[in-house]
Amino acid sequence: MANIATAERVSLEKSDNYVYQRSVLAYHRAAELVEGDILEIGTGTGYGVEIIARKAMRYISIDKTLPESPLQLENVEYYNMEVPPIEFENCSFDSVVSFQVIEHIEEDIDLVREVARVLRPGGKFVVSTPNAPMSLTRNPWHVREYNADELRNLLECHFSKVEAYGVVGNEKVMAYYEKNRQSVRKIMRFDLLDLQHRLPRKMLQWPYDLLNRLNRRNLHKRNSSLTESITMEDYSIVPYEAGMKCFDLFFVATK
Repeated sequence: MANIATAERVSLEKSDNYVYQRSVLAYHRAAELVEGDILEIGTGTGYGVEIIARKAMRYISIDKTLPESPLQLENVEYYNMEVPPIEFENCSFDSVVSFQVIEHIEEDIDLVREVARVLRPGGKFVVSTPNAPMSLTRNPWHVREYNADELRNLLECHFSKVEAYGVVGNEKVMAYYEKNRQSVRKIMRFDLLDLQHRLPRKMLQWPYDLLNRLNRRNLHKRNSSLTESITMEDYSIVPYEAGMKCFDLFFVATK
């Protein structure tokens, strides 16, 4: 069997294109909002570093696993760090970005408090996370998933202004989503005892990851033209009220 890479980290594998393109869009939108000294929490494979670094005087990337081949730029520094806490001084950054990370953090309240602490007055926290109502099954790698009200309430505890947006897809994206929904339903019909909700989260992580990766590859094999034709332009970031069926929540919180 071909090597099975985790599906929890967005890759350039063709079967990941559906997720990759909307993830890249988040970076491009964030690049319109951030400036100065920028911190990214959870850089992953590093595919978005260059997009944000262009807007930065200094760009600090932190992740519990460093990228295998990090992009080397004069203004970019990489640190191996688990959060919270965030091991920088108060008011160190003008902007903080974090995409598809907060759902993995046990102490989400502490994380948001730490982000506010390291931001300078008026600084922005740009954060994305899966929109819980659009999830097709339980993801045991996620400690929790948020709806818009839950994420807003979390951020409003430490930020003076919170703007809510959502990442939505056009007809092409929704056609892929429907095929994925049908495929996941076929897989989950074998879970007669509803083990996805009964077993401890960590026990389910690697079986889920394996099935998720195989499912994406199978979808790509059967629908390669659809999977590969999706581009960043097939997604939009809209005010949340206009995108309640969004795939990801995309929030901008100002200190």
